[in-house]
Amino acid sequence: MTQPCPCSDQQAIVNLLNRYATCLDHRDWDGLDTVFAADVTGDYGAVLAGRATVVEMISGLLDGCGPTQHLLGNHVIDIDGDTATAATQARVIHTGAGERAGLTPYESIGTYHDQLRRTADGWRITHRRFAVRIQIGDVGILGLDAEG
Repeated sequence: MTQPCPCSDQQAIVNLLNRYATCLDHRDWDGLDTVFAADVTGDYGAVLAGRATVVEMISGLLDGCGPTQHLLGNHVIDIDGDTATAATQARVIHTGAGERAGLTPYESIGTYHDQLRRTADGWRITHRRFAVRIQIGDVGILGLDAEG
């Protein structure tokens, strides 16, 4: 298990958000246990409840992709005791694999909006929403149609 960061709360949250991106790009679905609270909710067009449900949705999209890269930056973090909010800019590229290998890579650019809670094991995301502002390429890479 990952040990809590002996650094500032703000840096610990940035490390947590970076761990999320790394887990996705390495398809480390078990690693998301150290990112999401067990009772996490995620707004992905529909609100999903529970870590297993959120991870299943994410893995269902990415397991059919080729390599991905989740680039994060411009973290704005507000901490209030044992809770926090974060807004993180993201640029995510998805490439195709198998029958989708010939599709134009799909890129989504937007902001992750997170609510977080301090736990005995460190900070965890309790709610996540990805507000996509720009989409480039073929969303079919994810096995979706243009309507999502």
